[in-house]
Amino acid sequence: MRGTVTAVSSNGEYSFTKPNRPSITLLAGLGVEGDVHAGVTVKHRSRVAQDPTQPNLRQVHLIHEELFTEVGEEGFEVAPGELGENVTTRGIDLLGLPAGTLLRLGDTAVLEVTGLRNPCLQIDAFQDGLLKRVVGRDEEGRIVRKAGIMTIVREGGVVRPGDTITAEPPTGPHRPLDRV
Repeated sequence: MRGTVTAVSSNGEYSFTKPNRPSITLLAGLGVEGDVHAGVTVKHRSRVAQDPTQPNLRQVHLIHEELFTEVGEEGFEVAPGELGENVTTRGIDLLGLPAGTLLRLGDTAVLEVTGLRNPCLQIDAFQDGLLKRVVGRDEEGRIVRKAGIMTIVREGGVVRPGDTITAEPPTGPHRPLDRV
């Protein structure tokens, strides 16, 4: 399975959106160099409040650009970086990947998929009503999260718009993604 990086974003300060950059540098075991969420342990404020010693399974956040088109059809305007993601993609089914999938980006970077982003109320503060478009329920009543996936950095490297993404699912039984 292959796709393309369409944008990269980072922010050294806590804010909902992240400005686009010409490139980002991924650091093994940490995340995006200079990004507020980089680190070995959790950096998301609510998770730090619960237990600051938890491992950071949310080092790099990826969202599929196709989501922006989907919510655009319902009147919402969303651009890369505006939902807080570090990497915006096109052409790869991020939400369909099993946990443990390795994503190769650019020449050297390797991410491991840890789970789904759990959308929060800040999405409605960004655009009222958007939260209901990125989280919902399927026919059986199960929660469906569409706001991207979270990963950890296995191998570092520079990532730029236009880079190829290649997905390598894990061997053995596949575990579906759950929120992290």
